[in-house]
Amino acid sequence: MAKVNIKPLADRVLIEPMAAETKTASGLYIPDTAKEKPQKGKVVAVGPGTKDDSVTVKVGDTVLYGKYAGTELKLEGTDYLMMRESDILAII
Repeated sequence: MAKVNIKPLADRVLIEPMAAETKTASGLYIPDTAKEKPQKGKVVAVGPGTKDDSVTVKVGDTVLYGKYAGTELKLEGTDYLMMRESDILAII
């Protein structure tokens, strides 16, 4: 996990999405045009939280999030998602 120079504000979380599946359970390879967006990623940076609530997730956690959650960012050649903590569904 690379060190990033982004510090999210409030309850925002910076996530590095994991690679999409390239092979099905039965062994078939999935072409690039048929791959779905990954819904799992690793937390890279966390904001301090709001005055009412602290942030539950921490750097290094693997999380599940909604398919269309967050804003896509590209920093130093790596794709990231910036989203609110409330968009995260679960910690794995």
